[in-house]
Amino acid sequence: MKRRQWLGMTILVALSGIMTPLAGQAQTPSGKTIRLVVPFPPGGATDITARVLAEPMSKVLNQPVVVENKGGAGGSIGMADVAKSAPDGLTYGMATLSTHGVNPAVYSKLPYDPIKDFAAVTELVKAPGVLVVNASLPVLNFQEFVAYLKANPGKLSHASPGNGTIGHMWGELFKASTGTQMQHIPYKGAGPALNDVLSGQVMVYFDQVAASMPHIKAGKLRPIAISWDKRLDTLPNVPTYAEIGLVSNNDPSWFGLVAPAGTPAADIRRVRDAAVKAMSDPAVQQRLESLGLFPSGSTPEQFALQIQREIAKMKDVGKTAGIKMD
Repeated sequence: MKRRQWLGMTILVALSGIMTPLAGQAQTPSGKTIRLVVPFPPGGATDITARVLAEPMSKVLNQPVVVENKGGAGGSIGMADVAKSAPDGLTYGMATLSTHGVNPAVYSKLPYDPIKDFAAVTELVKAPGVLVVNASLPVLNFQEFVAYLKANPGKLSHASPGNGTIGHMWGELFKASTGTQMQHIPYKGAGPALNDVLSGQVMVYFDQVAASMPHIKAGKLRPIAISWDKRLDTLPNVPTYAEIGLVSNNDPSWFGLVAPAGTPAADIRRVRDAAVKAMSDPAVQQRLESLGLFPSGSTPEQFALQIQREIAKMKDVGKTAGIKMD
């Protein structure tokens, strides 16, 4: 072999040895920490979901997944942080019905664009909602509740964790769907709102099943209807909204993963597949379902369409109820 040919082959071999690991790192940055941003304080359902999934996802990905809480402004601060992060496959955010449905519908000046600033990854879990009333209210079911509201327009109030929250939107959607009237009482958080419903100062609350279930079991709250695709085993006598003809009210809450816009498709697929695999673990499923959170999983394309539908729906609710937060 001539010297020139030999040198050329040597250089190609050397370059291939350098380029192969670099290409591999671009697709699978093994060893580099993935940041999973939760746009709410520690301890809530969104935070718990992220922490339950972080460890099994780390094992599947063979790299650390660290949960980072960035709460404030109804999830807007954390989501803005994700939107502005480098699209390098190392930052993901926990999107919710609030951050990618309600907030875009009621705030005209969000620090992020829910569509343009993110790449959808997957829905993680669904959380059924429930309409509950204080057990002292003289109604036993949906029909009696609506009849009471129509016979006493404006007499009852419904609590929410605050103006423009999902509880507020669910309440407004219910009133519009049933042609009933209730006064909305916003609180500074779910805890104070639920406490006043339990004490009877406010009679009606639109909540997630997970949060209200202990009080339902204790007989302090009476469930009227749930937003789910079928009756829950834990509430077999409580109908879904769809059963009673309110199909538009039947959508549950949800949490999912998003990445900064421009994140490579290979990274999105890898993280999406790891999340779905983590949720297939029976121990993970049991832990989430014990909290009223049901693992789901979807493709990036399906999740992107879901976000668009939620924003459109919540904009309609906000317009009908005249809800504008800025």
